[in-house]
Amino acid sequence: MISGHGPIWQNRIACKRLLIATVSLPALLGCGHALAQETVTTTLDPINVQERVESAFGPVKGYVATKGSTGTKTDTPLIETPQSISVITRDQMEAQAVDSLNSALRYTPGATGNLYGTDNRGLGLQLRGISNANGVFYKDGLQLKESNFTLFTALDSYGAERYEVLRGPASVLYGQASPGGIINYVSKRPTEENLREVEFGGGSFNRYEGKFDFSGAVNADKSLLFRLTGAAHMGDTQTDFVKDDRIFIAPAITWQPDADTSLTILANYQRDRSGWAMQYLPAYGTITPGKDGKFLPNGMFVGEPGFDSYNNDQASIGYEFDHRFNETWQVRQHARYVHLTHTEEGIFGGGLLNDDGDYSRYADAGGTKLSGVTIDNQAQADFDTGPLAHTLLMGLDYKRYTYRDYASEGAVDNLNIFDPVYGSPVTGLTPYTDTDTTQQQVGLYAQDQVKLGNWRLTLGGRQDWSDSKVYDNLAGGYIPEQKDNAFTSRAGLVYLADNGLAPYVSYSESFQPVAGADSDGNLFVPEAGRQYEVGLKYQPIGWNSFITASAFDLTRQNVVRYGGTGRPDDIFQTGEIRSRGIELEAVASLDAGIDLRAAYTYLDTKITSPTSVNDDGSSNEGNTPFGVPTHSASLWANYTLGTGRLEGLGLGAGVRYVGSTYGDDANTFKVPSVVLADAAVHYTWQNATLSLNVSNLFDKRYVASCFSSGFGCFYGEGRRINGAVKYTW
Repeated sequence: MISGHGPIWQNRIACKRLLIATVSLPALLGCGHALAQETVTTTLDPINVQERVESAFGPVKGYVATKGSTGTKTDTPLIETPQSISVITRDQMEAQAVDSLNSALRYTPGATGNLYGTDNRGLGLQLRGISNANGVFYKDGLQLKESNFTLFTALDSYGAERYEVLRGPASVLYGQASPGGIINYVSKRPTEENLREVEFGGGSFNRYEGKFDFSGAVNADKSLLFRLTGAAHMGDTQTDFVKDDRIFIAPAITWQPDADTSLTILANYQRDRSGWAMQYLPAYGTITPGKDGKFLPNGMFVGEPGFDSYNNDQASIGYEFDHRFNETWQVRQHARYVHLTHTEEGIFGGGLLNDDGDYSRYADAGGTKLSGVTIDNQAQADFDTGPLAHTLLMGLDYKRYTYRDYASEGAVDNLNIFDPVYGSPVTGLTPYTDTDTTQQQVGLYAQDQVKLGNWRLTLGGRQDWSDSKVYDNLAGGYIPEQKDNAFTSRAGLVYLADNGLAPYVSYSESFQPVAGADSDGNLFVPEAGRQYEVGLKYQPIGWNSFITASAFDLTRQNVVRYGGTGRPDDIFQTGEIRSRGIELEAVASLDAGIDLRAAYTYLDTKITSPTSVNDDGSSNEGNTPFGVPTHSASLWANYTLGTGRLEGLGLGAGVRYVGSTYGDDANTFKVPSVVLADAAVHYTWQNATLSLNVSNLFDKRYVASCFSSGFGCFYGEGRRINGAVKYTW
């Protein structure tokens, strides 16, 4: 039996495809007595063997994934998916010491997680020039819905087998989603082989951490499997006075009573105790020299040490049930319940008052209580109609989230940011928002993946119905109910050339209702997006590598924007943003012990139809949204010696370039470009691995982005050093 996600019949079919001339099935790792007498005379190229047995949900050896489920909800080769997808594998995450979604995206084209620098909330996501964390984050194909105050994107990376980044609209399969794309966190799943792993480490900012990962079969016939993954860390952050403590645990069980049925239960709990790692700073002293020509340190803290927290307790439990009736029909049901409790308090900058550094501040405190249920029912049929081979997917999904957001605002004395003296009391905390929100969505969708010779055609359509109810506890009444519905579609065509080239073209749409109102009390209207994309994918024959080049034209309408003129928590809708660009990505894991990942992104992003204006009455139409670089590029290489006295020794190095960006939507100033370097060294001897990773090797002080010159600039993280020892058995 070959381990992997889903029914064993998929593995049986994979084994059947692996037969070579005159070899009978009993010789192939117990692929099933039902096929024991079959032989074939087909010879397969060796490079395709890994692809045929690789699961879209399981581990990948090296950096090169050839299958993914996020783009189609089926176990489909990436080269046959008519949309740009990046997969960050477990091996890459370990080589780069990835400890957050932000660090996972550093070498991925068209994506960034550090728009707000050291932000620990997960709001700093940007995909294809679209800065929006709402409707982006998914876990195992099911959306983790956000509230107005907090997100699930900080889910611990050690529990992930891989991240899959699907760029562009994806509402046909997922319903409410950002037009920039989605990020799917694929959880570690139980394995048939025994896995025992413990790790201890530490590093910069007084960080100490421990991790463990245990998996294997419970019984002799391996019909019951388990996995238990855990991680904990404690320490400080780059920002003065701000802690970063976490406990994470994720148990999982798989029951596969026969070759056609599988049930996997996935659960997790995470406890975060931290503060506001991101700080709202002025451009004066960060972008340009401040008082006496000095720059603010990148650990600058504008709050009060006794009034600063950002705490989360989140938990989920769900299941994935798969059953195959026959060679044509199979069904899947994936469901999850989530719960989150969030509290926060902090002091934020309101604006620079003079060149001496007097900085106005205000206090804010609040929280969220959230719970939700998501369920996705799928039926898949694999059949032929004449020369056409079909994979038909039909689905019905439902999600319901309820959450309460509450917040109060208070007064606090100004702070001289060039000579800070802390200890000012917070006074007069007064509630300014307290709402109970219920959001529901029902979606009905269908997708057909059609094969004809070397051609692959993907067609999909979906109808969504959603409604949002918001009760204002301060006003004592309901905000007018929002009911929305939309039909979204998708079409894509791929040609698989015999030399490994695969040109493709696609069209896709998105739909995202937005609950609540803007800062002026106007109800939000649903966001919508559409994208045209052309590209070329390439799997060189005989090489474990994957290359993708894509060009896209993406339009996002009714955009919700945060910040701008006024306070950092201002919320408004900009009419339309258009983003055009080119993305290049190359990834390889070669037999010589070399792993490579390279990326380049060109973006031409414009505000094309604003509904808001600046304080002086000017329009932002034709401007570039803040924080969007025109050019960005990255290269990472890792080399591990496979023979000789230094066998097991590996060296890694990377360089990242982020071009200059505008510091506000009015395009009044720019944030400079930056080049950052990373390095790694690791050594494996028998069952032990020692590793040392350094990000921002030369401790470059830089600003990640700004959205306002007065109070909206964010420092990126300086040099971080992390060492670890891992033992497996």
